[in-house]
Amino acid sequence: MSKIEFKLRYYENKLGLFWALIKPLMDITIYYIVFNVILKQNIPAFASYLFIGLILFNFFIESTSGTISILHSKKYLYEYSNMNKLEIYLSTLLSNVIGFSFNLIMFLVFYVFIEPESIGLNINNFYIIPLFVNLFITALGVSLMLSSIFVLAKDITQIWQVFATVLMFISPLFYKLSSFKEALPSFDYVNPIAGIIINARRVMMQGLPPDFDLMIFDYGYGFLFLFIGLIMLNKIGSKAAEKL
Repeated sequence: MSKIEFKLRYYENKLGLFWALIKPLMDITIYYIVFNVILKQNIPAFASYLFIGLILFNFFIESTSGTISILHSKKYLYEYSNMNKLEIYLSTLLSNVIGFSFNLIMFLVFYVFIEPESIGLNINNFYIIPLFVNLFITALGVSLMLSSIFVLAKDITQIWQVFATVLMFISPLFYKLSSFKEALPSFDYVNPIAGIIINARRVMMQGLPPDFDLMIFDYGYGFLFLFIGLIMLNKIGSKAAEKL
């Protein structure tokens, strides 16, 4: 089901599945010009710095925004079949995992073969797996919470769009890490998306293991969101068929 959903997302576009590869490249080009050429951030390997940050951030935003109305748009799946509600969320997020996998491969190709400041591959690169699992758990938990709120208040769609924009600018996507920490001290421990992005750059671009203290905090956020989300799905989501 995840594969079908991934293909359907791009089915009506002439470039089809190529959009899954082209969109992040277009985003990176735009942000590179704005923040490196115009604003002159002077961050080493800035294209790669942007690349890994954006594909992680975009996975989170696409997964959460794409599931806000899922209890309404896919009502037929849990009403007229034996499909569990949680399975519907998982199939949607797993379709995004396919897109993320393509983008991660593109990042590796770019970083290893094109990026002039690359340090190459390293054993610590494998830490991207537990970091992405952390991101997946966090996205799933937030998705469950948002879609449950949607049952009661559809305004959450617009509120989340605004919050997503704010989140982009309070995460170290475009800024030097030192500038981010100076402006927002300890905020990497408050914003789990920021923490995951920081650790991903450590393991993919610096050849270092992750900051394990930060990683533990981020996993704590992920499981907390998932726990709250499951409770909300059980309490509110169970009434979705009647209210939507």
